[in-house]
Amino acid sequence: MKKYRHIFFDLDHTLWDLRTNSRETLHELFIELDLERSGVPDADALITVYEDINADLWRRYEAGRIPKEVLRVLRFRNTLMSFGVTGSRSAERLAHEFLERCPRKGRLNPGVLALLDALIPHHALHVITNGSLEVQQVKLRSSGISDLFQVVLTSEQAAAAKPDPRIFHKALDLAGASAGESLMVGDDPRNDIEGARGVGMDQAHYVVAPEESPASGSTYRFAHFDELRDLLQRS
Repeated sequence: MKKYRHIFFDLDHTLWDLRTNSRETLHELFIELDLERSGVPDADALITVYEDINADLWRRYEAGRIPKEVLRVLRFRNTLMSFGVTGSRSAERLAHEFLERCPRKGRLNPGVLALLDALIPHHALHVITNGSLEVQQVKLRSSGISDLFQVVLTSEQAAAAKPDPRIFHKALDLAGASAGESLMVGDDPRNDIEGARGVGMDQAHYVVAPEESPASGSTYRFAHFDELRDLLQRS
């Protein structure tokens, strides 16, 4: 493995365990907002429907078809409508409480903290993330890793979302890094892997379920952050 001076990380689903943090939040809100009385059978049903709808809306957002403000409202309105719950008040309250609470969850993916601790003495670490600066900074602080990164660049700041090359070029410029000495670590084959490849960066694809993930043609693939730590420490 070649020696990298700069390592750039995706945040959601890569460092920060978005799935677990989101599910914990939705379980709490199902109970606190008494959604069973409104017609949602249980928290697991709420989560299943929400995750499908949210994924579709994110694809539309990343394609530039809807703004983020619309995404944040529609994902909960459409989820509740799937259970016959109409009216905007419940959806607005659920959307507000979710956005307030979920970023404050601090769960990281297994092995992330050990990896970052091992890398920080030898590499410059950075984050490139699609999202708003305010929300992503809350996630970094809540998980206790905000001080480990020299550059944190969001799509909001860059006015471009991954896989747009502009966000990668902006991050490289801010870090004082060249693409050839940099590695991008992320879970998304298109946003992280193809995006980084497009600007000449090597890529490490975090694949939680290899049998379910399409081949990304990435420089490296790993299923646990311990694997990536071993690879980088041998370089």
